[in-house]
Amino acid sequence: MELTFADIRAAHDVVRRHLPPTPLWGYPLLDRATGAAVLVKHENTQPIGAFKVRGGLTLLASMTAAERARGTVTWSTGNHAQSVAYASHRYDAPCTVVMPAGTDPARAAAVEAWGARAVLTGDSLDEAGRRAERLAAQSGARLVSPGDTPELLAGVGTLYLEILQARPDLDAIVVPVGSGTGAAAACLAAAALAPGCAVIGVQSAASPAAHDSWRAGELLARPNRTAVAGLATGRGFALPQRLMRAGLADFLLVTDEEIGAARRLLATAAHTLAEGAGAAATAAVLSRPELFAGRSVAVVCTGGNAVPAELADLAVPDASVATPASPASPAQMI
Repeated sequence: MELTFADIRAAHDVVRRHLPPTPLWGYPLLDRATGAAVLVKHENTQPIGAFKVRGGLTLLASMTAAERARGTVTWSTGNHAQSVAYASHRYDAPCTVVMPAGTDPARAAAVEAWGARAVLTGDSLDEAGRRAERLAAQSGARLVSPGDTPELLAGVGTLYLEILQARPDLDAIVVPVGSGTGAAAACLAAAALAPGCAVIGVQSAASPAAHDSWRAGELLARPNRTAVAGLATGRGFALPQRLMRAGLADFLLVTDEEIGAARRLLATAAHTLAEGAGAAATAAVLSRPELFAGRSVAVVCTGGNAVPAELADLAVPDASVATPASPASPAQMI
């Protein structure tokens, strides 16, 4: 399992045949609240509402016609599931996604709307993964790991290529981490295009497996208690961890409550509906002013697939983001 920046460039040729670049916008009220010059990469505008669609398209494009005919089996709590389902729909290939039994019904329905089969089973993502392995062995379909599939990392890496082609002068890119595919690919893109730009990962403190694996330098399993589905990963993955160890400048933890505050800030200051994982990068910038104040920072809104509980949470008052931290900077559109 290897990945290079050349793989990301090749994936960009695939992705741009299907998808336009997503917006990279700045908002004065967001700058004021964080004290930084913040640009939001709007992956919430993708056709599945999340960045992972880039990986799914890259994966299906790399498969032969015979492999596509056999289809894919994968496991996910949501956005990776939609990614492979959407790409399979575009390439007319069968797809099965195994999801934990407690998955929000809307997420399973979204998978099936693209023509894939959703199988709900078990109490955790790890149990879903074991069921996926059995289904793939029985059917002959390709088993697609959400974390250790190089084509997926190459595809999601194209969003960082877009960011850094537009703004190679950035001080930092802050990336939400579940399995770590995005942060790993960001490390490769930054090393090639903007070596002075720090890539910083952020994960929920309630599910710190990737964070703790990176800190320890070995793959670890941790309790998976976050309510943020896109960050709900209970173990480290080998390929992302290897790339993050080589290129990640820092790895931060935020609470689910801080993520909620960031979701409300994005809704009010940046006109953006973000799911929990999509607001995690903003939560890191908002909660660590000593690290980010005065710096130019891109945050990736990885997805906008908010579940009903997250929608209801937007109405919760949050005074913590109402006080300006610095003068507003002009809005930007790139």
